[in-house]
Order: sequence, then structure tokens, then C-alpha cells
Amino acid sequence: QVQLVESGGGLVQAGGSLRLSCAASARTFSSYTMAWFRQAPGKEREFVTAISWSDGTTAYADSVKGRFTISRDNAKNTVYLQMNSLKPEDTAVYYCAASGGNYPSRNRYPYNYWGQGTQVTVSS
Repeated sequence: QVQLVESGGGLVQAGGSLRLSCAASARTFSSYTMAWFRQAPGKEREFVTAISWSDGTTAYADSVKGRFTISRDNAKNTVYLQMNSLKPEDTAVYYCAASGGNYPSRNRYPYNYWGQGTQVTVSS
């Protein structure tokens, strides 16, 4: 069982930055592919980015490529999402997710474990 706890959300002006953190309880955190998804009101949950456990291969949604960066610190059992040049359309609840697979899937179904989410609001 893996417990995920996100933090770092908040209110920021357009063009600003935020860094989200996701702390995992798993002893074998380094063996999980980690991802961030987001869900805006009235919309489906969508893929943002993921990082594999083996070689750190990453994947990004086109909408955040060049602005967001995912990273992980296996010693701290934590994955981060650095968000720069934020836009109002980035407003959503951001969820951290973990998968035992070794591929940064853009599909939500390989991810077995989910955090409770953290709200990010970008004002124009």
C-alpha cells in the first residue's frame, strides 16, 4: 500500500510559479513510476507529466511542455512538479499518482495509488 500526500498548491498570478510536492509512504518508492494529473471543474482528469522509476524517463502533456518540470528525490520519497509561466487554464486540482510499471504512461489506469489532490488557482 502506498500513501501519497500532495502539498504546495495555492493562488498565484498568471506568469508566476509554484512547486508542488508529493510525499510517498512506500519503502520502495524508487520502484514506482510517478505522475501528476489535474482536474478542472466540469472536466475530465487529465495527464500532466510522469517520470519512470528506472531511468527517469519523462513524459509531458503538450499543454505544459517547456513550462512544467517533474523530478524525484528517491532519498526523500518525494516527487516534485515545478510549474513556471502559469496560465489561468492551469487552474485545477493536481493529483499525484504512483504506478508499479516502468513506463511514464499518459493513461490514468496503470496508476494504482492516488493522493487527495492540491488546489492550484491561477488568476489573470
